[in-house]
Formats: sequence, C-alpha cells, structure tokens
Amino acid sequence: MKKIAIASFAAVVIGCGAITLAAPSNAVTTSSAGTQSSPIAGQIMVKFRDNGAAAGVLRQHGLSQGAGIGSTGAHLIKVPAGKELQLIEALSRNPAVEYAEPDELVTAATADEYFPRQYALQNNGQSFTNTAGGLAVAGGTVDADVDAVEAWNVTTGTGTKVAVLDSGVASDNTDIAPKVVARANFSDATTSEDNYGHGTHVAGIIAAIANNTIGVAGVCPDCTILDGKVLNDSGSGSTSGIANGINWAVSNGAKVINMSLGLRVSSQTLETAVNNAWNQGAVIVAAAGNTGTQSKIYPGAYANVIAVAATDNTDAKASFSTYGAKVVDVAAPGVNVYSTFPNHPFYLGTQNGRSQGYDVASGTSMASPIVAGVAALAWSSHSGATQTSVRANVESTADKIPGTGTYWAYGRVNADKAVRTP
Repeated sequence: MKKIAIASFAAVVIGCGAITLAAPSNAVTTSSAGTQSSPIAGQIMVKFRDNGAAAGVLRQHGLSQGAGIGSTGAHLIKVPAGKELQLIEALSRNPAVEYAEPDELVTAATADEYFPRQYALQNNGQSFTNTAGGLAVAGGTVDADVDAVEAWNVTTGTGTKVAVLDSGVASDNTDIAPKVVARANFSDATTSEDNYGHGTHVAGIIAAIANNTIGVAGVCPDCTILDGKVLNDSGSGSTSGIANGINWAVSNGAKVINMSLGLRVSSQTLETAVNNAWNQGAVIVAAAGNTGTQSKIYPGAYANVIAVAATDNTDAKASFSTYGAKVVDVAAPGVNVYSTFPNHPFYLGTQNGRSQGYDVASGTSMASPIVAGVAALAWSSHSGATQTSVRANVESTADKIPGTGTYWAYGRVNADKAVRTP
C-alpha cells in the first residue's frame, strides 16, 4: 500500500521537515521525496480478473492465496521479502491479473506549537497568545472560526456516526471515550488502545463532549465515533489496513469517514475502497497533507474525497499545509488546535512534549476532523441528505477567505451556513 502520513503533529512524511516517524520493523524504507513510495516488505496487493485462476497463477510463482481486502476485490499476498517489485512486475504481465501493487507504509506527520484555546469553534475576531502566565486575549479583526457554536442552535449532530481511521481513541479520556460506539484494530498493534495519541486528538476535535464542565467540545458534540485503528503505536500502518478500515466503517453505518493521514502515491486498492464507501453513501474527508507544496496526497486527492488544507487563527494558510485549488477542496483551522489526548503515556507526548489529557497539535490532520464534524452536522440538519448533498453543503457554504481559488477551491468551512443552507 501507499505511504500514508497523518497530517498533523510533525510535518513528517508529508510535512515540512519536523519529526521523522519510526517505520515498523517490517517496512522497506526509502527516501521521503515527493512521489517515492515505501513498500512494506513481505506482502503485495493483487486483484484478479478471474478469481478462479488466482490459485494457479500464484502457484506458478510459489505463492499462496491471501485474505481479501475489504470490499475492493483485491487480496493481500505474502511474498518473500525483497521480491515484492519483481513479483508485482511478473504478475502484472498475466492476463488473469487486473493489477498488482505494493502494500505501502502508512505513517503520521505533524507540525506543533502550543496554543490552548479552541479558536476554531468560535473566536469572535479575537487573537490569542500563549504567555508565561497563561493565555492573553487581544482584540482582533479576523473572525477565523467555523461558527460551530452558532450551528449548534440548529443541530449538535445527535447519533450521527463518524469513523475515525487513525491510531485509535484512548479508553481513558472521559471527554471522548464515551462517544466511541465500536472499535476495530486493522494495524499490527497488539491492542486497539491509542498509545500514539494522534487518533484521540482527532476524535476529540470531532466529537468531544460539550457542556460537561471539563476539557473541550467537539465540532459535532453529539456525534458518535467509530474507532478504526489503522495505525500502530508508532503511527505507522498499511494501505491494506486503511482499505479494510474503510470497509468496516461503512458496514457499521458511518455517515462520515475521517482520514487524517496521507499517501504519496496512488493505490488502486485504496481508491476502490474510497469509491465503494462513497457509492454506499458515506462522505469521506481527508487531510491534504503537510508538504507545504502542491503535491497530491492520497486519499485526499481522490475525486470522492474532500481534501482539507490548514489555516491559522487569522485565516491565513498554514506554512506547512499542502495547497492548490486543483489539489485542495476546502480549508479549516489546523494550527494550534486544542483537543483530547490519552491520559496515559503516549508516543507523541514523549516525542513532541504533549501533555496527557489535553493539549494542542497542528497540521492538516487537525483541519480534516473539523471538516468531518461540519459534514456530520450537515447530515444531521438536512432531511433526506445524501453524500452528494452533504458534500455540496460543506463546500458551497465555505467562507471565501483570501486564498480561495488559489490555495483551495471553495474556502474555509462554515458550520453555521452548512447546516442552514438547503
């Protein structure tokens, strides 16, 4: 599968030069330049035109049949380490094979500064500065939030299921754990617990409990979360894991799927999983990436995915954010976004100095769940909504901030407009 980078804490794999995340022990690591891939050793993905011929074709190469990958029709085939590309080329020449491709390494990327305030939900034109004594509030002229609080007068998203395909959601943070209605592990981690931290932060941005006197509030505070762990405790995973997670999310009733991760090269298996989810009625949202360039990052670059860039508290494009009107659909706050973290030691806390419980993180990984939350609110507020109408609500009502038409196609999302516009 392709290399997927979480667009948040450290502009890593697709980022602007922060922390390089550790690859799993079975990963084949290559240069992180633009379109280069990082195939996982010992496995490839193959889709046959004729499944009846699969066993015979594989036997010719000393291989055995493997497990199906979600609803994509592709199979995960175990191969000798170091022979991945050779076997892909050989299988691709067989007329019974529709395609063969690597199973790419998936990792997380982030860009951080401390900024303990949820300006993304409602800032009333204020700007915030972290000082030694706490938070200083200064008058400002830019209203850079997504008007989530105003949208709550229409809906808080009761019962709308949002799938978070990430590193898991911590079971010990009481501001988000109660919102999880199903969990599944598609990574090579031994448990579904979030020991990396990224997924808990993303989930909190979407659906942390509001008005409970503690912590933070999510964009869609009465949404529920489907926790699909596709990244392990070091923030790495595989394209096949993501595809399986997408299939699981749809099977469990996800109205919105958030993927704060990114792959440098396209995968037919992943694109098929995305298209299947879209065709079954899910809105798919993904981080555009932290490249600081106009490079395409997948799954965000697929046609049936809303790709999200990051802005700051002045509505300016974040320096690390991927951009381009032909690459990015919408923008959302992604700099110093305050949200939930595990209440136990976790990788990003150790590596990036994040606090247990609550802290800030930056990246398109933080912008993407804001848009996912807005999409969930739009689902909840429109009778007879479809994936097509919800996507149109989110994109057409975005505020046309500076950069619209250049950095992103539609603008910075506005939840209040999205829930009120027919």
